[in-house]
Amino acid sequence: MAKGAAQKGKKEKDVAQAPGSSPRLPAGRHGLPREFIEQNQRERIITALVDTVAERGYNATTVAHITKAASVSRRTFYEHFADKEACFLAAYELVADHIRDSMRAAAASFAEWPQQVRAALATMLRFLAAEPDLARLCMVEPVAAGGEIAARHRASMQGFVEILKAGRPSHTGERPLPAATEETLVGGIVSLIVREISAGRGSELEKLLPDLTELILAPYLGAEEAEKLAREDA
Repeated sequence: MAKGAAQKGKKEKDVAQAPGSSPRLPAGRHGLPREFIEQNQRERIITALVDTVAERGYNATTVAHITKAASVSRRTFYEHFADKEACFLAAYELVADHIRDSMRAAAASFAEWPQQVRAALATMLRFLAAEPDLARLCMVEPVAAGGEIAARHRASMQGFVEILKAGRPSHTGERPLPAATEETLVGGIVSLIVREISAGRGSELEKLLPDLTELILAPYLGAEEAEKLAREDA
């Protein structure tokens, strides 16, 4: 029993001092500016939420779990966040904004729309494959959480929708595309990604790039051209 407790304590210490997270503050009078302390605490709480949600899932995670992992009091938690949902949304926004900005930057490096789509999708898949805890946070847990979190997730997906809508002038079919084409495509992509993450295959997400690119491009360019472009450098 003592050994298990020691191992658990070591794990929590490693989480608090892991690369990319904020270190614990020294006890007592440390003389650090209040602004630094508040920022340090907020970052530790967000990091703790990410780790705890990855381990337990959003619905099973409590404020007590988060504060224990972050080594802060409940009072400190509520000084930064109104509740667990607010803390999750803060973490989600950081990740979603990073993914969106990275996708836009990748797309902007190409002049032609099909290559922009492929570059944006490749960037998203690469990030999700490399960051399993963040992938679960921003792709799987919002669906389980529901409410405002799920609504925010749907809103964040609009960034990819706008990239796809830019391809409407490239449409080669005789009949116009349905108004919901882009939302349907993004919804399908998200469902496939969630399926792979939930099945424990998140590290292999980049393998989906050719198939997902073809799926996206086909309504605009036709099946044959979409397949050709999707398999370039595959």
